[in-house]
Amino acid sequence: MTDRRDQRALFLVIVGMSLAFVAFGLLVDPPEQVLRGVGDIVFARDLVITDFAGVGGLGGAFVHAGLLTLVACAIYRITGAPVDGEAVACLLLVLGTALYGKTLLNIWPILVGVALYVWVRRDRLSDYVSTAFFATALSPMFSVLAFTTALPAWAGLVLGVATSVLIGFVVPPVARRLFDAHAGFTLYNMGFVAGVVGAVIVAVYRAFGLHPQPEMVWTSGHDTELLILLGIILAGLVVAAFLCDRRPWRDLGRLVRETGRAPTDFLSDCGAAAVLLNMAVIGTLATGYILVIGADLNGPVVAGILSVAGFGACGKHALNIVPIVVGVALAGLLKPFELTDPGLIWAALYGTCLAPIAGRFGPHWGVIAGFFHASTAQVTGELVAGLNLYGNGFAAGFVAAVVAPIAALLSHPRRPADTPDKPVPAA
Repeated sequence: MTDRRDQRALFLVIVGMSLAFVAFGLLVDPPEQVLRGVGDIVFARDLVITDFAGVGGLGGAFVHAGLLTLVACAIYRITGAPVDGEAVACLLLVLGTALYGKTLLNIWPILVGVALYVWVRRDRLSDYVSTAFFATALSPMFSVLAFTTALPAWAGLVLGVATSVLIGFVVPPVARRLFDAHAGFTLYNMGFVAGVVGAVIVAVYRAFGLHPQPEMVWTSGHDTELLILLGIILAGLVVAAFLCDRRPWRDLGRLVRETGRAPTDFLSDCGAAAVLLNMAVIGTLATGYILVIGADLNGPVVAGILSVAGFGACGKHALNIVPIVVGVALAGLLKPFELTDPGLIWAALYGTCLAPIAGRFGPHWGVIAGFFHASTAQVTGELVAGLNLYGNGFAAGFVAAVVAPIAALLSHPRRPADTPDKPVPAA
């Protein structure tokens, strides 16, 4: 059970990061431009990859992301949902994806759908808050349908709301079932679920003549400002770790010996100080990788770095993510791609969800998983027409389902691949 003081510390850190995003946005652009930019973002017909800095300006994008995450934090507080390791990862994923897909408008129908599921089952809403926000991976579905020009405005809005509420309603039971497919060897179970659900819905709409066409907005030219912001955030994580414990590295050694296989909660196992230090370390590694390959820093890239750091609370650490990134980079060097291509950047950052494979079976299997993920992630997006914000999670589900059993057979021939390291929770 996670200590309440640890939960409070992580909650305050996330609130602080959200406020830092808002302050950053107001510093780089004047308030009137920021306000106009936030409006443009909220009503954007967003598809992956749409960098909101190219829609509403750098200031508008970061203020919007900070505000949306503060709304999410408020919902956690109002419902009494625990801020455990999963919640930390979820909230930082919200903070990041609000830079390129989730908006203050398009998340609500899915949240309502999950709440409706909870009401039908007569469960506690607090047990499903993280599930609800993870499910907003498919929130662009609302934006695309509501603001499409192929239908009358009222019809698009009704179709967008109905589809998104349905998504929220079906995602929780589907998530339980599909977890067995990868047995916890990908940390982005909801990315896999959203991919499967989204593929079915997109196939139906395509059969009726609606064909979403992914459009890409990938900005550049903000490297200095964003590097400063990332530096402040990562340094803030280190400071917070030392405020929680004068020797935060004491439990970090125990943390990095964990396999990271889902479900894992580093916060309850190792405490807030070790988690914050771990988040800072792997966030720095992710940032360093981007700088080494010479890629642009923009909204989607910052989102990927935040995702790496966020899951440092429930599965990722330096020893199990590096092999995945090496595998992706190796695939990029051996194929006609540039490591700075958006698809390969995201494969390297979000592909670290396969970290449990390296943690359980060894770094060489992590390299293999990363290598295959680099290719798989390039093709699975077409199945959902770019509407799944966790597209790499969708690809990783297939990779984990194939690589993990083979790795288990060759590494532990007497132990089944689906034997969990820890009991799988009901929720």
